[in-house]
Amino acid sequence: MSDSIQTLTEEICHFRDQRDWKQFHNPKEMAVALTAEVGELLQHFVWQNPDQSNRRIMERKKEISEEMADVAILLFEMAELCDVNLAKAMRAKLVRNAEKYPVEKSKGSNKKYNEL
Repeated sequence: MSDSIQTLTEEICHFRDQRDWKQFHNPKEMAVALTAEVGELLQHFVWQNPDQSNRRIMERKKEISEEMADVAILLFEMAELCDVNLAKAMRAKLVRNAEKYPVEKSKGSNKKYNEL
């Protein structure tokens, strides 16, 4: 079984299409659903310090991984709906981020690019 973005997206769309859900999955609704799922993921970490967050991951890894999967599934499908090659977009964004955050200025720093 392949783990490529393209293969996973095809599996996600096949799942959706078997259920005739594409009619409900327009870009706006996908963005709303993404926000909701990210909120569910975030809920695991609200008011947790770094040590508590790390413990939470170990204790609730299954639930957290399911929330992460929900986010990724929606994102992959939204990219397909918007005709965005997600792998290409991610690689382009990494190039832009490398320009904004050169190693010599950003290594070990959490400052935003305009503060470096």
